[in-house]
Amino acid sequence: MAKFELKLPKMGESVAEATLTSWLKEVGDTIEADEAVLEIATDKVDSEVPSEVDGVLVEKLFSIDDVVQVGQTIAIIETDGDAVSDAAPAAVVETPTVAKAAAEVEKTIAVAKDTVAAVESSGDRFYSPLVKNMAKAEGISQAELDAIAGTGKDGRVTKNDMLAYIDTRGTQKQAPAPAASQPQKTTKTAPKATPSPVSVNGEDEIIEMTRMGKLISHHMVASVQTSAHVQSFIEADVTNIWNWRKKVKGSFEQREGEKLTFTPIFMEAVAKAIRDFPMINISVDGDRIIKRKHINLGMAAALPDGNLIVPVIKNADQLNLVGMTKAVNDLATRSRGGKLKPDDTQGGTYTVTNVGTFGSIMGTPIINQPQVAILALGAIRKVPAVIETPDGDFIGIRMKMFLSHSYDHRVVNGALGGQFVKRVAEYLEAWDMNREI
Repeated sequence: MAKFELKLPKMGESVAEATLTSWLKEVGDTIEADEAVLEIATDKVDSEVPSEVDGVLVEKLFSIDDVVQVGQTIAIIETDGDAVSDAAPAAVVETPTVAKAAAEVEKTIAVAKDTVAAVESSGDRFYSPLVKNMAKAEGISQAELDAIAGTGKDGRVTKNDMLAYIDTRGTQKQAPAPAASQPQKTTKTAPKATPSPVSVNGEDEIIEMTRMGKLISHHMVASVQTSAHVQSFIEADVTNIWNWRKKVKGSFEQREGEKLTFTPIFMEAVAKAIRDFPMINISVDGDRIIKRKHINLGMAAALPDGNLIVPVIKNADQLNLVGMTKAVNDLATRSRGGKLKPDDTQGGTYTVTNVGTFGSIMGTPIINQPQVAILALGAIRKVPAVIETPDGDFIGIRMKMFLSHSYDHRVVNGALGGQFVKRVAEYLEAWDMNREI
């Protein structure tokens, strides 16, 4: 039998760690290759960690709420000897390297246990970084935290314990913390999907924000406090795009198996405009400006629970319209289904949000840090407009929309911010009705 180390995979250049939120497999369970073993959470997205091999889970090296670094071994999976490469005999399974690695793992676990024991013997309880952060965010004092009854191993306070306590905080008296010398029996609690509303007076309800909701709240406040938001607005005539899409969308879907929406068309125009004005594609680091080489477009997507997530189209300027359509549809579908990977939300350099989806004709979006600008697409409306012709001006019916550009006035002045959104409008208005796709 061979032992395989399941490690936390790399999840993007800016993601160094993740919190283990739940184990999907227990010790002794059979696991197939690509089957999810556990769930993790970063600051932007929840994800699953699949197994790379077939085998049996024989050891868990981390508990729920533990923070795991990228590259760290999370679990040990025992595989059959047949899983070893045919180029090597079965005897290599028990090589000194594997034995040494196993010994190091055992040593690490022993040290961790000794550390926890030392903390408990001093009269203090061990709290994971996630629990500490939740306590800090909710203003829970150390004394209050110590009084929460934990359901984890040795009476440890878990994320679910914290969520349950926050839901009922102030409405009931907490039981005293279990003594270190009398650890509670480990019990399993089901993950808390959506916090339940709590009525304080029989009429009004207090609804606990979700984890993602709290993160979005903190990011939005931090963005407003960081960037000097300024907006520029421009109206674009998209009649040609409207008529062209209506003409080709049926044949496109039949040929490509994809629906052709307006979003990839707008994304293509934005990517072209960024190439024309590369100083929009920057971020700020103290007193320095970082000019990004790649154009990675974030597209804000609404989730079923009302929250928002921003998956990223990498190297958007290198995609043709077919490729852009497939990328947009794939990210939108996986966003709604909760199937995004951590890397899908990393590395964005500019963001586009479609407020017109909800009927808004324009908006003033908040910049997605550390980017310096964001574009809001308003609803496309049928409006009367003046049409200039060689024979004079006429009133006609046109399809128009507003583009709302928010940008960081610390590094993007009004000229650049206005010229950029005007260029996007120019690309949209110059759409070729005879374009082949």
